[in-house]
Amino acid sequence: MPVNARKAALEALTAYRRRGARPDAFLAHHGPEDRRDRALAMRIVSGVLQNEAYLDYISASYARDFARLQPTVRDILRISAYQILFLDRVPDRAAVSEGVELSKEYAPHAAGAVNAILRRIAEGGNAPEVHAESREEALSLRFSHPLWLVRELTAEYGGQVCEEILRADNSIPPLTAQVNTLKTSAEELRASLARSGVTVEACPYFDDALYLWDIGSVEELAEFREGLFYVQDPSARFAVRASGLEPGSRVLDVCAAPGGKSFAAAIAMGDRGEILACDIHEKKTALIKKGAERLGISIIRVGAGDARAAKPGMERWADVVLCDVPCSGFGVIRKKPEIRYKDPGELERLPEIQLEILRSSAEYVKPGGKLVYSTCTILRRENEDVVNAFLRTRVDFEKLPFTLPAPFGPCDGARTILPCEGGTDGFFICVMQRK
Repeated sequence: MPVNARKAALEALTAYRRRGARPDAFLAHHGPEDRRDRALAMRIVSGVLQNEAYLDYISASYARDFARLQPTVRDILRISAYQILFLDRVPDRAAVSEGVELSKEYAPHAAGAVNAILRRIAEGGNAPEVHAESREEALSLRFSHPLWLVRELTAEYGGQVCEEILRADNSIPPLTAQVNTLKTSAEELRASLARSGVTVEACPYFDDALYLWDIGSVEELAEFREGLFYVQDPSARFAVRASGLEPGSRVLDVCAAPGGKSFAAAIAMGDRGEILACDIHEKKTALIKKGAERLGISIIRVGAGDARAAKPGMERWADVVLCDVPCSGFGVIRKKPEIRYKDPGELERLPEIQLEILRSSAEYVKPGGKLVYSTCTILRRENEDVVNAFLRTRVDFEKLPFTLPAPFGPCDGARTILPCEGGTDGFFICVMQRK
């Protein structure tokens, strides 16, 4: 049966909450046939997950029993409230009407209550104020981030920068297409995507990268299937750029999945040299291999294994070791809203694991070679603190200055990129050279 964007968004949220289904994957298979409707459904789902605590706060101010409502009814209210408060192109009356219609189909007994709550939200105007006992609690509610994370970011960056980070986390990012210059040019790809009806913008940081907006599922684009581009945020590609790769280099990517840095390295090297891309899960290494084949890259070989374990015969093998370690992921909240709700207790051992991987990875670097440590988080304990602990015991390594595009560079050996700085994901990069 044909399904509209709001109904698709509701079903995607239901699948996500009940069984952890990825909303983008769900919508690719069960969403509206029209690509633009699918893109709207994905935007609504992302917006709900990004602003859930705030949307609940607003709805609860008009419904004392909000927490006792059925999960489906709460999601209907969130979907409609998000459109009323955040989407200018959706008239309030349409958002209210759609919410009531969804209620009639999925929870008929609640249609009257949904109608009343949504009408009051629409009458209340845009961006109602949050009332809380402290600034940190107000930020936690307004931007739907757990209070402990708001407090940690405030302690590290100050209250104003923390607010800017939270605001950026709740923005809708474009998809960044990194052009596969082994097969095409940025100009040719841009023209092809435009003919396919995709909204395309130039990426300010790379001549061979494009921002794509509201595309729905990337796998449906013929240009993606033909290997004309791969998806990677500019900040992640910065780590490869900072390594200064040249054709003929030997590269070891110790935590390679999903493969973006290996792909970027291979293209930067003109598909000349050697790249060993490793990951602990064989299923993920198979995806890397498949991606390399799609892109027409021949120099990547894959291997499965724990990055903390020694790789016999690989000592001092690599010109560059890319060490993009598992982390809390708090730099990519705008793309993965659910990350913000990670249990902080489960993150406590991450710096220990990261340091183990970094120490193991150092053994594979040639004298004069480079060790690039990176994460997609902005927490100091996973970034600078890990690097400093490593350098205290490895006097044969030293930080090496590198340059990134404005406003991020030049860098004195390490750089934390905040998600509020230049429209990229939050990221940390440190380049070290073996003496």
